Amino acid sequence: AQLVESGGGFVQAGGSVSLSCAVSGRTVSNYAMAWFRQAPGKEREFVTWINRSGVTTYYSDSTKGRFIISRDNAKNTLNLQMNSLRPEDTAVYYCAASNSYPTSRERDYRYWGQGTQVTVSS
Repeated sequence: AQLVESGGGFVQAGGSVSLSCAVSGRTVSNYAMAWFRQAPGKEREFVTWINRSGVTTYYSDSTKGRFIISRDNAKNTLNLQMNSLRPEDTAVYYCAASNSYPTSRERDYRYWGQGTQVTVSS
């Protein structure tokens, strides 16, 4: 599968940004999906995952209550609505796909997008 993120950009603290991930090659319903992010000088970290049906989601403590992950299996897309953004949310955001169960571990995801930059100014 090929994954392509879009929707990043610059936003002021407290604002919102919506990211999308287009999946091609295979239908997205075959995969558990997740978002990860990597801030400058830091390791990539887990943000959120969603199971294949879209019924179950899980968030990191730092994004819970502010970010919303969703998927549209008919359109082969994964989405991330990011609200109440903080400067510490500044990072490159990656979508990832797993053939197995959703987890928060990078190594469990086989397919990755190229990333999209989100910059939050204070």
